[in-house]
Amino acid sequence: MANALDFLFHLASASILIYFLLINSFYLLFIVLSFFGIFRYQRMTSYVRMKEIFSLPLAKPISIIVPAYNEEPNILESVGSLLALEYPLYEVIVVNDGSTDSTLEKLITAFDLKKTYRIFRKVIATAPVCGIYVSPKEPKLVVVDKANGKKADAMNAGLNIARYPLFCAIDADSILDRDALLKVVRPFHEDPEKTVGVGGVVRLSNGCVIKGGQIHKIGMPRNTLARFQILEYLRAFLGGRMGMSMLNCLLIISGAFGLFRKDIALKIGGYRRAAIGEDMDLVVRLRRHLHEQKIPYRIAFIPDPICWTEAPENVRGLSRQRNRWQRGLVEVLTQNLKMMFNPRYGMTGMLGMPFYLIFEMLSPLIELLGYIMFAYFVATGRIDYPFAVKFFLLAIVYGMLLSLAAILLEEYSVQRYPRLADIVVIAAYGILENIIYRQWLNIIRVKAFWDLLRGNNEWGTMEKKGFAQERDRP
Repeated sequence: MANALDFLFHLASASILIYFLLINSFYLLFIVLSFFGIFRYQRMTSYVRMKEIFSLPLAKPISIIVPAYNEEPNILESVGSLLALEYPLYEVIVVNDGSTDSTLEKLITAFDLKKTYRIFRKVIATAPVCGIYVSPKEPKLVVVDKANGKKADAMNAGLNIARYPLFCAIDADSILDRDALLKVVRPFHEDPEKTVGVGGVVRLSNGCVIKGGQIHKIGMPRNTLARFQILEYLRAFLGGRMGMSMLNCLLIISGAFGLFRKDIALKIGGYRRAAIGEDMDLVVRLRRHLHEQKIPYRIAFIPDPICWTEAPENVRGLSRQRNRWQRGLVEVLTQNLKMMFNPRYGMTGMLGMPFYLIFEMLSPLIELLGYIMFAYFVATGRIDYPFAVKFFLLAIVYGMLLSLAAILLEEYSVQRYPRLADIVVIAAYGILENIIYRQWLNIIRVKAFWDLLRGNNEWGTMEKKGFAQERDRP
């Protein structure tokens, strides 16, 4: 019996080692593809003056939809930055989703909002709309006040009221670079028939100096958790999503910043109200619908339009965020199992869905199994210490390689960190995250499975400092 148990543990150990090599090899592949993608994108854009092209009347108008729930610390900075964007024709629709703080009152006071009786077609059912406000000072601004229905419901209310053929989803705690719309809309002009969605880069505003609703100076946050997240965002966006876009199997366009065709979104019923991860849910449903209807399409990621967002800086807020992300991932994949390994859905079914299932959804469970087996071998005196040390060092080296590659991608594409000291700090955190941070997040993600089984579909709250806290930072 003991020999059989040892055999099973050794077999599982070998499987986990192979799994580790495969997952990191995929990440490395995505980063290599990202280098080629960014190089090609930069060559294409180096000969084009976007501001001149998009000043023409042909530029597609955009409705920016901003769902806001208890966003009092950030809402004025965020809306102010959106109203100052460089784009010929757009509107900003702020959807106050039953906030219990002073979000609506601050907007009314700052922009002299007046209640109007605007008529709109309710294509998608939502929680009741209590009022629609417009501003005589800012004709591009529309504020919708509605009963609380969570983020997906707020986005649907915005879709019902939006006037333009493209809509941009952006979080209320985010700031866009002034030229972000000019850049993110480009694929819709290059291939207007096929392009249905485009994502840009999301970066952290923590540590940055913000003036006039724009990033005035990029800095490194003092908070340790925020520093870890800077590296995670670089890897996820410039490495993972750019690489998956190159393979035509991108499944996530961040809810913090994404541009979509409104007509296609309405055909699939908009955002699913009960969705935990509404951003991934929308993209996967779009892909599923378009494949089943045999409609050629393109969902892309481009590396230079930047959205700045505030990341959680305490354990409680980050735990809730990552728990929700994991629950949303599990929910989307399990609800679309028919797409898995199904050639009917192209690269989405044959690569994108299986990758997220095997290497994203299941990875915390497999990693936890590895920790349990390691503890078993230590307790029974069967551990091969030379092998364990080599494996640990390999994990650190592989992690450092991926982190350094992500930093190089950042420097190659947008060069937003001007100080060498900042780059060194980010690289150092790429080493440190393998010691405690990674294991802690793994426990949070494992707990998400238990929460799903208990029927927990809550978003949780995140304490926000607000952009104003960063204004006067030296």
